Amino acid sequence: VQLQASGGGLVQAGGSLRLSCEASGRIFRLKEMGWFRQAPGKQRDLVAAITNGGITTYVDSVKGRFTISRDSAKNTVYLQMNSLKPEDTAVYYCTGSGVTKWDYWGQGTQVTVSS
Repeated sequence: VQLQASGGGLVQAGGSLRLSCEASGRIFRLKEMGWFRQAPGKQRDLVAAITNGGITTYVDSVKGRFTISRDSAKNTVYLQMNSLKPEDTAVYYCTGSGVTKWDYWGQGTQVTVSS
């Protein structure tokens, strides 16, 4: 399975960005997909996840601002990020769960929110 993330960039506080993650290869192995983020000097943490059944989970700090969704026809997962804050600045990673939790990773995409 290969995951290709895109959509990062520079935005002012209060703005919006949409991240995309396209899966290719043996995508039938993916049971769940998600987005992690890692700020400089900090650990990589889960931001949002979505199961094959459409069940979503979010870290508390993004609830009500971020929305994860998937387009099965396009093998793509999205992360719509609204009301962005400077503390959302991080490298965002797309990930998927196959045999084990989060065993597939895409390259990171930088999100920078200016105050």
